[in-house]
Amino acid sequence: MELTGSVTAQETQQQFLKLLVTQVQNQDPLDPVKQESFIQQLAQFSTLEGIENLNVKFGDMLALQQLTNGAQLVGKSVRFSDDGGTSVGRVDEVASANNRLVLTVSGKQVPIDNVLAVIDAA
Repeated sequence: MELTGSVTAQETQQQFLKLLVTQVQNQDPLDPVKQESFIQQLAQFSTLEGIENLNVKFGDMLALQQLTNGAQLVGKSVRFSDDGGTSVGRVDEVASANNRLVLTVSGKQVPIDNVLAVIDAA
């Protein structure tokens, strides 16, 4: 089986619960599985799910902060790398594309990573 995407904590927890039910249904009645190990594993999955949710919210907060910081560049002139050289232009717009900040500088799309300097304050 080939995995093409990431598995979420919720999907993993659902798989674990299916495995748990199967294991309990097929356990040896003379040597039952200890409840403590199941409880411990469920607690670990709950922790993992909480961390995953926190990471998603942190990512959203970081994207908003980047967009807010980028908005401060609107109206300013910047120097940026462009096709092997450098260019200068005025920032007209800031947008987020694929979780990356992209500036529109004099009508041209410029990734924030290509900005070398902010030249003036207005």
